[in-house]
Amino acid sequence: MGKISYEEFKRKLMDPDVPDAEIAKYLTADRQASGPFDPRIEPDPAKVEMGPVGRMDVESAIRWGNAVCRWRRQQAFQRRIESGIKKPVLVSEGDSWHQFPFLIEDVIDHLNPDFLIWSLDAAGDTADNMVNRNPEYMKALVEQKANNVAGFLFSGAGNDVIGEDLLGNPVLATLVKEFHPGKDAAWHVDKAKLSAVLSQLEEDYRKLVATIRLDADFKKLPIFIHGYDYAIPGGFPGDTRHPIYAKQDEWLGGPLKEKGIVDVTLQRDIIRVLIDALYDMLDNIAGDSAQSHLHVVDVRGELKEGDWADEIHANSEAFGRVAARFKKVIDTAI
Repeated sequence: MGKISYEEFKRKLMDPDVPDAEIAKYLTADRQASGPFDPRIEPDPAKVEMGPVGRMDVESAIRWGNAVCRWRRQQAFQRRIESGIKKPVLVSEGDSWHQFPFLIEDVIDHLNPDFLIWSLDAAGDTADNMVNRNPEYMKALVEQKANNVAGFLFSGAGNDVIGEDLLGNPVLATLVKEFHPGKDAAWHVDKAKLSAVLSQLEEDYRKLVATIRLDADFKKLPIFIHGYDYAIPGGFPGDTRHPIYAKQDEWLGGPLKEKGIVDVTLQRDIIRVLIDALYDMLDNIAGDSAQSHLHVVDVRGELKEGDWADEIHANSEAFGRVAARFKKVIDTAI
């Protein structure tokens, strides 16, 4: 495949009818700048003749891939609405499980054929940012009243439990104790520190739900949340994952090894403890979904070893199965 001009590349970007997979052919990733839920995607200079205009576009845009993906999704949404397509309208706010720019078909990509989804999603976004620092969801929900919005999707806890902190350090470095022979996975999790993380997350989730419920039209609006799946630490013998945006064991396997935890089974069991604790917190908030209209989509156990594109994201095909679990819950609720 020869080089194309930046102008031709931009024409593809600005056409929502051009599939993401076609654009992905011209992209690469900045591994140094990427985080666990924040792959930094950019045009590949070996395939796109960037020039000063192209370089300025990318350098001046914060999280370029997120911005472009959001624009493309919202343009496609508007075009589908204007064409008269009749499908349930949802608003989505979330991290890279809801928007993984171009390289992976994420949950929202797989749900899109069955719904009209107004997407605010951005890889790397955190619950704190979405709920406290830069909340956008209420404005979007109110605007979509005109289209009879039927539900709200929210994904935002990954960085707090299996990602990185505000300084870019893996959270496992603080949530997991040094290896102690003979101790099980639960012992190796620092319960006090995990409790503090989950308490803050619970506060954010409750604030989000309460804010939505303040609107009289949204007292019973279905809200859909999830707690991810049992992520698999990288770097074990035979690990075939080699993402262009991260080291094989950057976020889970490496930090666990630094704690002296090298046994593959123990590593995976520790992640299970963390993910289960997150679901326990979410289930506690939701209570009886028939009364709260808050639905926890449990995707645990859906992803097997060969289904992961990296330590914490499914590959495109496997995300389709995760999305099927979402669709089942959404269809029942709306």
